[in-house]
Amino acid sequence: MLEQLTRRLALHRPWRIRAPGAEAGVLVALTDSNDPEVVLTLRAKNLSTHRGEVAFPGGKRDPEDLDVLATALREAEEEVGLHSGQVRIIGSLGQLISKHRLAVTPWVGIIRPDVHLVANPGEIERIFRVPLRFFLEQPALRTDEIPFRGKTHYVPAWEYEGAVIWGLTAYVLVELLNTGFDAGLPMRPRPEHLEIEHE
Repeated sequence: MLEQLTRRLALHRPWRIRAPGAEAGVLVALTDSNDPEVVLTLRAKNLSTHRGEVAFPGGKRDPEDLDVLATALREAEEEVGLHSGQVRIIGSLGQLISKHRLAVTPWVGIIRPDVHLVANPGEIERIFRVPLRFFLEQPALRTDEIPFRGKTHYVPAWEYEGAVIWGLTAYVLVELLNTGFDAGLPMRPRPEHLEIEHE
């Protein structure tokens, strides 16, 4: 399953924003197993942004980060204790604009299924894993229409063990599943894709 995804991502031309401005990176970490799982976090309720939301490990690029991949790996270590040496990066997905106007680049990486992850209590309430097959087999709970800066975002949402996976996180998952596994999940173009180009 992951071999197919690796081949597909090698040929994938993800969207890139022409003038990204402030940037962020997230890590889509998948376990190297016959039934791969994706690592997700539930952000702490005391955070100033995205509090209580399901998200990938990640955050805003710091000036000392070499690139946005370095950002994603640094944030993964800070948030869930995942060291960069434990991750094999296989590609990236299209950039998206977050509600805080960050150009977010998702990086897909493979980790051992037995890797020990520890939530940073100042940022992460809990870490959980969801089998990719759940998203392939389970229809979305709903599709939300979210007005934002005069445009409408169409966002799928799933519920897994009481956690709602939606927004930018769900959008990234749809691109991953459609690109890697021909999932055919419906997704309307995001508004910022009218203003960006392929890499």
